[in-house]
Amino acid sequence: MSLIDPQHTPPQQAQQQQMPQQKVQGKAVFFDRDGVLNIDHGYTHRVEDCALIDGAAEAVRMVNDHGYLAFVVTNQGGIALGLYSEADMQAFHQHLFQRIHDASGGVITDTRFCPHHPKSEDPSLQDCTCRKPSPKMILDLAQQHNIDLSQSVMIGDRDTDVEAGQSAGCQTVLFKGGRLDDALKPLISTKEG
Repeated sequence: MSLIDPQHTPPQQAQQQQMPQQKVQGKAVFFDRDGVLNIDHGYTHRVEDCALIDGAAEAVRMVNDHGYLAFVVTNQGGIALGLYSEADMQAFHQHLFQRIHDASGGVITDTRFCPHHPKSEDPSLQDCTCRKPSPKMILDLAQQHNIDLSQSVMIGDRDTDVEAGQSAGCQTVLFKGGRLDDALKPLISTKEG
């Protein structure tokens, strides 16, 4: 005779079974694109104009090696202005991310872009909630990938990038040139652990 009723689950076990497993939050570095990962030629979108910023490939690899996911968040208002298509931008991204990977093994996990611009002739492409300095692109990626924003970093070359990162709750870096990996290294090493 068994003392355990197979039809009865003790209350504490039942409670444990009903509680969903909480996934451990990760950390990320959110990179602006033009002027941070690649040289900004002004509405850069042609694959043949893709030139990496010094240390960009190494920066992506470094953040990967330190346990961060690497994301790109980029305003691409040239789409709204009719300067290039979303397909052109996607081809540029594919080429850029492949060059980063080929140069260092670094991996960009995901990307978000804002195709809007306040000066677009198309009213539906003028106003939005995603264009930086809005933190929406960062928040969307953080939610999708379960990122702890207080342990994450936004790096960009404009005040709007920094403002988006701060609004999202990230540490921020205003990149003023030089080697990208050198600009990130002090902040990444202090967040280790």
